[in-house]
Amino acid sequence: MTDFGARGPEGSGGALRAEQYLAPETIGQLATFELRARMIAEGITSGMHRSPFQGPAVEFAEHRSYVPGDDLRHLDWKVFARTDKLHLKRFQQETTLDVEILVDGSGSMSYGSLEVKRGWGGTEASTDRRLWTKFDHAVATAAALAYLALQQRDRVGLSIYADGLGPSLRRRSSRDQWRSIVRVLASAGVEGVANLSRSIDQAIARQSGRGLMIVISDLLGPIEDLHQALATCRHRRQDVVLLQTLDRRELHFSIDGSAPFEGLEGEGVLEADARAIRQDYLNALRLHLEEVRRTARGFGFDHLLLDTHASVGPALALLLARRSAMLRSGRTG
Repeated sequence: MTDFGARGPEGSGGALRAEQYLAPETIGQLATFELRARMIAEGITSGMHRSPFQGPAVEFAEHRSYVPGDDLRHLDWKVFARTDKLHLKRFQQETTLDVEILVDGSGSMSYGSLEVKRGWGGTEASTDRRLWTKFDHAVATAAALAYLALQQRDRVGLSIYADGLGPSLRRRSSRDQWRSIVRVLASAGVEGVANLSRSIDQAIARQSGRGLMIVISDLLGPIEDLHQALATCRHRRQDVVLLQTLDRRELHFSIDGSAPFEGLEGEGVLEADARAIRQDYLNALRLHLEEVRRTARGFGFDHLLLDTHASVGPALALLLARRSAMLRSGRTG
């Protein structure tokens, strides 16, 4: 794979290589999918890369491989006759999707219970703790989705947020945008208290028009904050994908005996018997996850729970397949 020549996290030395932040198997698992928005705008399915214009005024641009569910009217049968492979025609007047990726860089994202994965390029969070943190998993997820969208020639932007927006990149579709995105993610500090609604307000204020907003976070903040953030997105006619990233130890509370529990966003340290509080914790987490899913579904947005001990590719492939199926069925919420 190509060496992009960018620098890794501060102090890490060496060049940033694509395979350090985007595994080849992840590319393979996502290769047949498109990142599609579920909004219907001016008679166009945004992000479907389908033009509302028909006839000779539409200029041919390129071919792409057929994906099950694509409109058969755009198949190029001449190419099929030559190659025995299905390809679709793409046109210059096809719609382009604007994608904004928001990655939670608050203190709670620095938690992890898994050793850093071999070959990982690193982030400030994993360098400090020598663990695969929720932020590292969010970075791997963001890198994969940004790569997918840029391969589609969509415009992709990035913001890291905590109490408000931090390091950001404006939406671009240029060839070096992926490298810029990974560079910012790899070197970002992870600290502070998350305020999603304020961050969403700031992100939307800098945008014009509709788009797809991908939020990657543990979403452990108040449900009221999430509700306000999603209400703003719905009002501004943004599509949203919520990728809730939790460590497996958080999901299963696999801790025994008495242990100190440290709040990573300034809550202090609490000594507690893990066995005594396990069931209450699991019940509270289950209710919170249900509220997050219900809130997202209530606004017609997607939600996917990510386990940081699992690979990124299969989970994202499931999400993209589900979104494609809903688009083909005509459902947008």
